[in-house]
Amino acid sequence: MRVKHIGGWVCGVVLGMALIPVTIPGARADKVMRVAMTASDIPTTGGIPNNGGEGYRFLGYPAFDALVNWDFKHTDKTADVAPGLATSWEIDEADHTRWIFHLRKGVKFHDGSDFNADAVVFNLGRIYDDKSPQFDAQASPIVRSVVSMLKSWEKVDDYTITINTTVPFSHFPYLITRLLIVSPTAWEKAGRNWTEFAKAPAGTGPFKITKVTPRVSVEMARNSDYWDKDRIPKLDRMIVMPMPEANTRVSALRAGQVDWIEVPPADAIDSLKSAGFQISLWPYPHTWPYMLNVTGNSPFKDKRVRQAVNYAIDRDGLVKLLNGTAEPATGLYPQNNPVFGTPENHYKFDPGHAKQLLADAGFKEPVKAKIMISTSGSGQMLPLPMNEYLQQSMKEAGFDIDFEVVEWGAMLVAVRNLPDAPASKGVDGINCSLSYTDPSSMYRYHDTFSFSPANWNWGHFSDNKIDNLLLKAQETFDPGERDKVLAQAHGMIVDEAPWAWIVHDLNPRAMSAKVKGFQPAQSWYQDFTSISID
Repeated sequence: MRVKHIGGWVCGVVLGMALIPVTIPGARADKVMRVAMTASDIPTTGGIPNNGGEGYRFLGYPAFDALVNWDFKHTDKTADVAPGLATSWEIDEADHTRWIFHLRKGVKFHDGSDFNADAVVFNLGRIYDDKSPQFDAQASPIVRSVVSMLKSWEKVDDYTITINTTVPFSHFPYLITRLLIVSPTAWEKAGRNWTEFAKAPAGTGPFKITKVTPRVSVEMARNSDYWDKDRIPKLDRMIVMPMPEANTRVSALRAGQVDWIEVPPADAIDSLKSAGFQISLWPYPHTWPYMLNVTGNSPFKDKRVRQAVNYAIDRDGLVKLLNGTAEPATGLYPQNNPVFGTPENHYKFDPGHAKQLLADAGFKEPVKAKIMISTSGSGQMLPLPMNEYLQQSMKEAGFDIDFEVVEWGAMLVAVRNLPDAPASKGVDGINCSLSYTDPSSMYRYHDTFSFSPANWNWGHFSDNKIDNLLLKAQETFDPGERDKVLAQAHGMIVDEAPWAWIVHDLNPRAMSAKVKGFQPAQSWYQDFTSISID
């Protein structure tokens, strides 16, 4: 599919679907916040949401907990991990593949049943044991594509469980955040059927999912009995709904049909501010790249072509187009990050150097490449106008870029498949926004052991020296020493250029003046428990 003008893409979303709370005269009005997501459909509600980070942001962590949760309290730095349904954990000093988790006592699921080690065993079977009655074929790849090194588990007693990894993996506590825990009792009540369970799911989180209207909205209510008393929500209810087209989200906010929108269009931000709406910009661990296919007949098999595409990107011009809601990216991490390292290449828009690299690689004609892009999606920012800009500006540097336009969910399926699988549609790259949420990020994206479909190295990039450094980092349990090793690896990755790094997002969202108490975390996920509505 040749795309010459894609900025005017319109998705048919009916504004009237926004849910308006009913107020009874004389009664206190419920404090309800209505949210418009970028997703084209509601994420799945069974405890392992699809739709990427946005799914986990709105229908994952608000309603469910993991053994290890994210810490949203320290907003001045990238979010770290904190105790969740496990009060503590440690590595077995005699066996660095064995993690011991001590579980929280006195926790109830939303259906009133008890949380304990049996519940954890049940949820591990849901994802990792395809012979278990509770195995969930749809949820399993969402977790396993990230937590690919989990090998086995054992219940020690009612409140202790051990989990073994295939190799020593110091980053493991960050990854187990992906496995959200649901009620086995509620699954039994739903007839042992995950589709039925998702209609009335039960987790342990600060919000309870109370109403699911397919393709329209999900309603959540305060869990007044939440185990973390500091995070009992101030809102009575939160309603989330899909609204993939950016201008539609803005219109809904201006009309008072929603109180919060993700990713307002850049050209609307100034007028929204003038009209009294709040604009939140805050850095978070986000990279908006082209993941490059280095296999088959892809031009990106050659490192010089991969470096050339990084010199072909006008990052500053794109940031200007986005009205300052992003920053230029020259690696997976920003340059001020402790693990950025010291690469030899400092990518900037340099068409002449790009053309010289292409000539050195033997290309006399413009390099043709097809990139898979999405119409919307979690962390995708404004993918259609952004890619239209890149398509035009990269011509100057010797690239002839074509696009395969898909829905966000189809892109996630492609990334979890082989680069030559039918789902990847023969493309040379995928424009999938990704995070550097935890120290395992480079392992997930650039290690040989993370080739898709096992993990997220979709382009099947492989470098033995980088693999060895990432292995060393996995086996290093001192954070300071680990980061030194990761910095070495990242510097080499920047020079090998398995991706075209484009921008880091500043996480723009717009809110009504009625929204109070939001404290944006440097995370793909957010804490909605501190928010209230006037």
